[in-house]
Amino acid sequence: MWDYSERVKELFKNPRNVGEIENPDAVGDVGSIICGDALKLTLRVDKKTEVIKDAKFKTFGCASAIASSSALTEMIKGKTISEAAKITNKDIAQYLGGLPDEKMHCSIMGMEALEAAIANYRGAKPIKREAGKERVVCECFGVTDKKIIKAISQNQLRTVEGITNYTKAGGSCGKCRPEIEKILKEYWQKEATKNVPLEAGGKKLTNLERISLSQRIIENEIKPKLKADGGDIELVDIDRNKVYVKFLGTCLGCPSSGITLKGFVEAKLKELVDSQIQVYEVRR
Repeated sequence: MWDYSERVKELFKNPRNVGEIENPDAVGDVGSIICGDALKLTLRVDKKTEVIKDAKFKTFGCASAIASSSALTEMIKGKTISEAAKITNKDIAQYLGGLPDEKMHCSIMGMEALEAAIANYRGAKPIKREAGKERVVCECFGVTDKKIIKAISQNQLRTVEGITNYTKAGGSCGKCRPEIEKILKEYWQKEATKNVPLEAGGKKLTNLERISLSQRIIENEIKPKLKADGGDIELVDIDRNKVYVKFLGTCLGCPSSGITLKGFVEAKLKELVDSQIQVYEVRR
C-alpha cells in the first residue's frame, strides 16, 4: 500500500476544480487512457494581464493523478502565464507533501499538461511526442527518448527504476529497459565531462582540473553505483595521478573490495579523467 501524505488523501477524496471550462482560452491534453493515465487541463486567462483566472481538470488515473491534477489547478490560479510556466513536477509533488517514488509520473503528467496549455494559449503547435519527431523508447507507454532525458535532468535520476517511477517507461513488458539504461549512462557520462576546461589543442589537464574532474566522477558516477548495493566511497586525497579513496558501508572490508577498487573505481577514472590514474585504498 502506498504511503500517501494527508494532502494527497484530501485532494483525492475532495478534488478541487474538477470539470471543463466552456470555451477555454487554453487547453492542455496529455496522456492516454490506453496507457493508464490521461489529463485534460482548461484555463480561463485575462487577456490584458495574462493572469489565470480559473483552471479546471478532467483526469483518468489513480489517486495520485487526481491529487496532482487538483493541486496543479490550485497552484496556477492567480498566477500569470509566465509565472505558471516556471512550475515543475517537483513543485507539484512538494505542494502535495511528497509523492511515493512509484507515483512521481503523475506530477510529471501535470507539468506536461500545463506546458501544453501554455503552448496552446501562445498559439504554438502541440508538441508531438512520437516517432519522427522524438524517438519512442517505450512502446507500451509511448515514452520518448527526450521525455526520458528531461526526467533525468530535472530530477537527477540515476537508475532505470527511477526513470520508470517518473515516466512509466520500462514498467510493463520491460523490453526497453536496456535502451533506457543506455540513455541513462550516456547522459551522465556527458554531464561528468561537461565544461571541463581543456587547454587549446586538447593538451593534458592541469592538476587542479584533474582534481575537480575526479571529484565530479566519484560523486556522480561511482558513488551512486556503490550506494545502490549498500556501499559507499570517500575521496581522501589526490596527488597528481594518484587517487586515494576510503570505502564505507558494505564495501568496507568486503572480500571483493580490491576488484571494485581496480576494476570499477580506477577503470572509471581512467576512462573519464586520465588513463594514467592509479587508485589506492586508504584503511583507517
